[in-house]
Amino acid sequence: MEVICVQKEAFYALFDKVVEHIESNRKDNKEKWIDGEEAMSILKIKSTTTLQKLRDEGKIRFSQPQKKIILYDRDSIMEYIEKHARETF
Repeated sequence: MEVICVQKEAFYALFDKVVEHIESNRKDNKEKWIDGEEAMSILKIKSTTTLQKLRDEGKIRFSQPQKKIILYDRDSIMEYIEKHARETF
């Protein structure tokens, strides 16, 4: 068995690098911009009309890079949900 001694600072620096590497390679790394289907899934709605209404009223951010492609900002959807959360009594 071989034992390697490392200074405390070097160990934590190495540990931070390993964590950073693992986080950058995670499979569930969420995209910032999502399609309508995923947006509806997060919002728990089934109607594209409701999604369009939220978009038209400026309640959630969106981007339209092409005429038939609309992408939604995941963070704005989560903010919308949080904004409408009710506190417990």
